[in-house]
Amino acid sequence: MKFSMTENGFSGDLPFGELAVSTNEEYGFRPYQLLVASLAVCSAGIIRKVLEKQRMPAEDIQVEVKEIIRIDEEAGRVSKVHLHFLIKGDINDSKMPRVMELTRKNCSMVRSVEDSIEIVETYELV
Repeated sequence: MKFSMTENGFSGDLPFGELAVSTNEEYGFRPYQLLVASLAVCSAGIIRKVLEKQRMPAEDIQVEVKEIIRIDEEAGRVSKVHLHFLIKGDINDSKMPRVMELTRKNCSMVRSVEDSIEIVETYELV
């Protein structure tokens, strides 16, 4: 992965295309947005895998970012992210606490920040 400076930020040449990153969202994704997106999609992907292994494949999973708390006095550090998963399918609700436990344990992005960012994960079966 390589990022090069542009007039308004940086551009990354990644396997699936160019990624524009900037502190000004008029010119690209803001770094904190990429962080939150990584947490959300990593977690949702693990939920998907765990449900498949438990023979309860999801028809659809959507992630709502309910809350992002940033601390301005600490350079805008992200201190909390609340991810809410909307899961559609024939899912046994009584197995969901274990699914969520396994998700947290196996999501590399959540594990990478668990000591510095409070991650709240909730779900809803739809």
